[in-house]
Amino acid sequence: MKRHRLSRQIMVSMSVVATIAMLIVFVGSFIFYGIYLSYFPPPPGSPSLLPEAPDLMLIAFFLLIGLALAIMVALRLAKRILAPLNSLAETARKIAAGDLSARASPGDRSLGETAQLVDDFNAMAQRLQDIAEDMIAWNATIAHELRTPLTVLKGRLQGIADGIFAPDEALIRNLLLHVDGLSRLVGDLRTVTLADGGHLDLRIETIELAAEIRSVADLLEPSLVKAGFSLDVTLIDLVVRGDGVRIRQALLALLDNAQRYARPGSIELSTLKSGNSAIIRVEDEGPGLSPEFAKRAFKPFARSEPSRAHRLGGSGLGLSVVRAIAEAHGGHAAYRRSSRGGAVFEITLPLEGCEPDIAPDASIQS
Repeated sequence: MKRHRLSRQIMVSMSVVATIAMLIVFVGSFIFYGIYLSYFPPPPGSPSLLPEAPDLMLIAFFLLIGLALAIMVALRLAKRILAPLNSLAETARKIAAGDLSARASPGDRSLGETAQLVDDFNAMAQRLQDIAEDMIAWNATIAHELRTPLTVLKGRLQGIADGIFAPDEALIRNLLLHVDGLSRLVGDLRTVTLADGGHLDLRIETIELAAEIRSVADLLEPSLVKAGFSLDVTLIDLVVRGDGVRIRQALLALLDNAQRYARPGSIELSTLKSGNSAIIRVEDEGPGLSPEFAKRAFKPFARSEPSRAHRLGGSGLGLSVVRAIAEAHGGHAAYRRSSRGGAVFEITLPLEGCEPDIAPDASIQS
């Protein structure tokens, strides 16, 4: 009904405009001849210049032809305007009903503004569909990640209750290890979710970056050495404005990632200055990331080899936490392959008193 009302309004408007234009011409001709004859009267006996009955009938005939043409043009214009708008309205109703795959048709694109409106609407619909699919994938992945440790905890506790397992120190430590893994998973999920929503709480203060990094290196070096790594630390004095706890969390995630997935050998931890930015760099001896996986390495729950990640205890959230914390500070996280064939991960943070440098479009550098 609304579609027909709009089409009728366009047709009536075009008809009225055409009629008014023709009447202006008709009445204007009378006014012109009246003024002309008042200054230049015709000689006696000459025929009258004013229109007579046949002339008026001819004018009426042309007026009807003009109205018919105006109606035809109005109908064609209404069809061109309404076709993409009707498609847009129909698609909006489908999306409201839950069909996020519906898309509107821009028509023949002869009306640029209408076509642009439809394109923008389709881009919004695609974004909504991507968000919904990501949410479904997130829920499924989170449920999978929580199920394994919860199943282990339930089985062990049920075994203790049934007298199958003795509650000795080794069993309790094993249970605490699973609880610690759950706590870390929930913490990482919270960090990524808050950062993506722009609500990650940061306690900004002036930070001596070298001191913060040194504290993390001293904390992890014994476990790295035990796993067959040597930690080479090269730091320069840099001052940033940021949350020291979050920066340490990001660095812990990078070093933990190297310990889990890199070949035993040297891990180089360094800082350097680049423009208005401070860079924290972690480089290992390989094997690095495959080109396909590198493109999505900083996305939540991204894994190169899921079975290997589960075997090594990885949740797929470590690098996404690094990215989230870096971006919350106005910086970015990046990966590239080192000259030694290993992985180089970098956290870029703006220096104190400096505007952040423009971040790259992607988190992978060549």
